Amino acid sequence: MKKGKNIYFASDAHFGLPNTEESLPRERLFVQWLDTIKQDAAEIYLLGDMFDFWFEYKYVVPRGFTRVLGKIAEITDSGIPVHFFTGNHDLWVRDYLPRETGMIVHKDYYTTTIAEKKFYMAHGDGLGSKDPGFKIIKWIFTNKILHWLFSRLHPNFAVWMAHKWSHKSRYSKELSTPFLGEEKEHLVLYSNNILEKEHYDYFVFGHRHIPLNIVLKNGQSRLVNLGDWIVNFTYAVFDGEVLEIRKFNS
Repeated sequence: MKKGKNIYFASDAHFGLPNTEESLPRERLFVQWLDTIKQDAAEIYLLGDMFDFWFEYKYVVPRGFTRVLGKIAEITDSGIPVHFFTGNHDLWVRDYLPRETGMIVHKDYYTTTIAEKKFYMAHGDGLGSKDPGFKIIKWIFTNKILHWLFSRLHPNFAVWMAHKWSHKSRYSKELSTPFLGEEKEHLVLYSNNILEKEHYDYFVFGHRHIPLNIVLKNGQSRLVNLGDWIVNFTYAVFDGEVLEIRKFNS
């Protein structure tokens, strides 16, 4: 990692929620953030649910998001790697995003070493034994037969139905569930369980919409939850020594 360069992390923008008009100011703000960080970014990690719904048919992709996708393409064209993790709202990424924007897509957890620090990254849904609901949902959404059946639906109906479900079933819950404490938060429990087998310096997740930076059970490793770009507008930055959460103010 070159001196003066940083690694940036963000998640849970849910672009498109609750509708195009209300989502657009958040998209513009996110693009403004990308313009700010591209000056010193070594890599950028987007850890899931960047879109409230993303489903690629063979010849059709979701409408909108021109600004953010164009900015990401500009950044990857400049040689800065951008990693995209699929979340529970944007699982159905095929080849469009990597081909058109140059993003590196991760559909599972990802581990890497940066400046001699070991990172464990994932969106965060369905991890461990304490998140059975999301495990079931993830199985349904990734089932190849069900995926094929859903793709037979006309996009007009399928996208409308998906946004309806997201807004009524998930949006309110994800924003209203407070921090449950370290003894109950499934991502804390999951990270501590991983640490019993292998050491990581940082666990970085999205999904919970709560900005967190806490020390884990071993007293050395940290769990960082990135918050969101709906109400918090938070992100994380790693300068080679310290990983911290910051809030973006335009």
